[in-house]
Parts: sequence; C-alpha cells; structure tokens
Amino acid sequence: MRSKTLDFAALAVCLGLLFAPCTILVHAKSVAESVVVAPIALQDLPKEGQETYLLIRQGGPFRYEKDGVVFGNRERLLPQAKRGFYREYTVKTPGEKSRGARRIVCGGEEPRVPKHCFYTQDHYSSFREIVNVP
Repeated sequence: MRSKTLDFAALAVCLGLLFAPCTILVHAKSVAESVVVAPIALQDLPKEGQETYLLIRQGGPFRYEKDGVVFGNRERLLPQAKRGFYREYTVKTPGEKSRGARRIVCGGEEPRVPKHCFYTQDHYSSFREIVNVP
C-alpha cells in the first residue's frame, strides 16, 4: 500500500509538468498585450519627457551618463527582443537631485530611429507606449 505522502508528491510532480509550459506563453508578449497601461500621446508627456524624446531622435547630447545604455527588460513588461534592442533615457524630474524615476525606453535597430518608445514614471513598474498623434 502506497503512503499518502507519495501520492501527494506524485500529484504535485504531475501538476508541475502539466502547467510548466504555460509559463512560457505568459512571457511571450506583443506590444498590444504587454503594455497594460493606456498609450500616451507625445504631446501629453511632461515637458521634460518631450525634450528627452526629441534628444533621442537627434542622437543627443544627453545630460546623464547612463542615457543610451542597454535596457535589459528584466521586468518583462515590454515585448521580448534580443539584448541590445532597448535603450533607456532619463526624463528629468523637477526638484530631483538624482536621475529620479522617470525614463523613456526605446527599441529599435538604430537608436535615433526607434520602432517603439515607452514612458515610465515609476522606474519600470509600468510603461505607456508613446504615440505620435498629429
């Protein structure tokens, strides 16, 4: 007669094997489903965000040393892409002495011509895709 502990362990292993592939599906995100918060129009960004966006398109010069560094997307909130696809830029926060929490993260093969840009005001906890509305 098998013990209840063995039955429970076998059940746990079976459930783990059954649901493990589901986690892969959760991590594969498209732009539409990974940016949960509504998009933001370029003109609705804070003034400092609009300035940073224009600097990105001009290729700088940037105020902060870390501007333009590779963004790793460790939070997995942005669509998956190969390493080096995303770059981050600081959006100055008035009254803040450090870099603050606001950033623009852009993705694309060429930093000056990004395919997508996202704004975060809470240091990568959420993102809003920046849309250029005429």
